Formats: sequence, structure tokens, C-alpha cells
Amino acid sequence: MRTILNILWFIFGSGFLLAIGYGIAGIICCILIVTIPFGIASFRIAAYSLWPFGRQIVRKPSSGAGSTVGNVIWVIVAGWWLALGHIVTGVAQCITIIGIPFGIANFKLVPVSLWPLGQEIVDID
Repeated sequence: MRTILNILWFIFGSGFLLAIGYGIAGIICCILIVTIPFGIASFRIAAYSLWPFGRQIVRKPSSGAGSTVGNVIWVIVAGWWLALGHIVTGVAQCITIIGIPFGIANFKLVPVSLWPLGQEIVDID
């Protein structure tokens, strides 16, 4: 079932477009030396936005104060509008019964788009 949902998400649920957007943001962030951690986080979000079903976000126990400071900078610069975009898209997708799983997938992307550093994406199994 997860595979079917992931394929439908990729085609109809904007997974492909989200991955491209986060990938371009990651490339731009990696060009600038100071923002490489944000670029790596963007690539992580891009991979998660391609196949969100069957995966979850967990906090890394080894993350420290640096990731907290980076997350605060991320929220100020980009995180709040990315999270808002996922919320608005998720609500719009939840209007129809068929779109509810896609809306839930967008809601799953909110925490990682708001606080991307110090988190990792793991399989549910």
C-alpha cells in the first residue's frame, strides 16, 4: 500500500515538484560555503518529499547546540514560509476524500521543513 501511495504522491501529490524545489534550494545553499548544512538538510527534505509514506522523522540524539542555532536561523529565513506552504497545501488536499492521504503527507513535511537540522528520516519498519 505504501508503494502505491508513494507512486500516486509522486505523480499527483506534488512530490516531484517539491523534490525539485528542495533540490534546487540545496544546490544554491551548497554553492555558498557557510550554508552547506542547510543545503544538506534541503537534500534530506527533497528525498523525504519524494517518498513520504512508510518513513518518519526522528530527532538525532547526537545533535547539539549548533543544530539548534541553525534551526533558529532557518526558521527566520525560510522555515516559516515553507511550513505555511505545506499547511495550506495540506488543507487544500484534505478537501476531497481522495486527497486526504496527500494532505497528511504534507502535514508530515511541516516539522522537517520548520526544523530540519538535527533530524533524520527513517523507515517505519
